[in-house]
Amino acid sequence: MPRIVTSWLVAIILSGCTNAPSVYAFGSYFPSWLLCAVIGILGTILVRVIFIRLGLDNAMPLRLLVYVCIALIISISTSLAFFAT
Repeated sequence: MPRIVTSWLVAIILSGCTNAPSVYAFGSYFPSWLLCAVIGILGTILVRVIFIRLGLDNAMPLRLLVYVCIALIISISTSLAFFAT
C-alpha cells in the first residue's frame, strides 16, 4: 500500500512540471537562462562604461561585488520580463 501511495504522490507532484523554457537561435535551442546571462553581462558592461564616463567607477568600493549584483539584477529582470509564465 505505501508503494502505491508513493507512486501516486510522485505522479501528482511531477504532473505540474513543464518543459524548460528555451530560445531558438543559430539553428539550435538554447536554455533561456543562458540568453538572460548573456544579456546581463552585456548590460553590465554598458553600465560600467557609463559609470566610467560619469566618474563613479573610481569612487565605488567593492567594484566586483557591485558589478556582479548589477549583472544578476539585469539577468533576473530579463528572465521575469520575457520568460515568466
